[in-house]
Amino acid sequence: MLEKLYRYLNNETGERVCTDITDEACKHVPKNYFLLIFSSVFTKLGDTLSNPKTVLTWLMSYVNAPIYLISLIVPIRESGSMVPQVFLSRYVNRQSIRKWIWVVGSFLQFLAIASIGFIALFFEGTTAGWLIILAVIIFSLSRSICSLSSKDVTGKCIPKTRRGKLKGYTVSISGILVLLAGLYILYKSKSDATINFYSNLIFFASVTWLIAAIIYSRIKEFPSNIKSNEEESSFISKLGLLKTDKHFRDFVIARSLLLCSALTAPYYVLLAQKYIGKEAYLLGLFIIAKGIASIISSPIWGKFADKSSKNVMAIAVLIASVLGIITFFVITYFQSIRSLTWIYPIAFFILGIAHGGVRLGRKTYIVDMAKGNQRTNYVAVSNTVIGLILLVTGGLSALVSLISIEGVVLVLSLFGLLGAFKSYTLPNVE
Repeated sequence: MLEKLYRYLNNETGERVCTDITDEACKHVPKNYFLLIFSSVFTKLGDTLSNPKTVLTWLMSYVNAPIYLISLIVPIRESGSMVPQVFLSRYVNRQSIRKWIWVVGSFLQFLAIASIGFIALFFEGTTAGWLIILAVIIFSLSRSICSLSSKDVTGKCIPKTRRGKLKGYTVSISGILVLLAGLYILYKSKSDATINFYSNLIFFASVTWLIAAIIYSRIKEFPSNIKSNEEESSFISKLGLLKTDKHFRDFVIARSLLLCSALTAPYYVLLAQKYIGKEAYLLGLFIIAKGIASIISSPIWGKFADKSSKNVMAIAVLIASVLGIITFFVITYFQSIRSLTWIYPIAFFILGIAHGGVRLGRKTYIVDMAKGNQRTNYVAVSNTVIGLILLVTGGLSALVSLISIEGVVLVLSLFGLLGAFKSYTLPNVE
């Protein structure tokens, strides 16, 4: 049944495609394909229900955390999961089986997110804000080892021209669950939008990482070729890839310019709270918008990414940038429109489509660009560099947001236009 479903989803009628994986791994592709889908579905559901761009922004505002702390949670979560990777890659490269690294990381994320639920119940104001920041840091470090190992596990278990569809189906299925969660929040907001409700939402989100860890442990992974200590690249030599490998360097530059789709998201939520209010139904609408965006766009992005992932990055970030520029002018010059409730979920829906394409495109691109330990090094170096850039841009955005929230959206969107051009100039790797 898995074989038939796998062939149907990938339009495979003849001999199974096993490009870029071993003959042993080829025998287990259908089973691993669906284990990867369902483990990722649960983590993506958890990500949405504890997302710093929506739920944590809302939660921190609800417990009266300062706005500068709210502005920091996205760059801290993203950079915290990226910066350590170049240091951790040395350990990962020495492991012939890497799925267990992901399992441990997923369990630690379960503990970190669960702690945020308790913080929201028992603390308020600046204290709650800093404790949530601490929990997000722990979550991010745990996420770091998952990110570092997952690309290689996918690269070993799933053939080329199937990886984009895998990610597309994953996001689409999780989008359905996210849509249901958003509808539930919308329903409960009428009667029970208390701190207990938000905490229970976070507790439920934490459990998804525990379920995902159990599913991921069932993946059939075959040993990698590992290097001896003498052969293992040093930290400096890994960073040297940026100097010696022009293709990789161009990808990192392009990726750094794609950050607008991630960094602008919480500011759409803050704009809605500023001009509409903090009613819980708005949070439900944001989550519903994200869910529908994932359901509609992800299979299309996934199919497109297997043909040209660099074009997916370019088109997606262009959408996010144009949206941000339009949002700035609407908020600044059309006061009657900015007070309309519906414009914020619609903007978030469009941003969700764009950000989904950016993420799926860049992940497919880097997995297809390299092999084996080279892939691990590429992921580690690029994520570390992007993490450092996120800390700087996130800190600057937090300061600017104290002056003008919509101004941050405009500046980040202008950088996104450069990212679209740079992504389009990258060579195809499919």
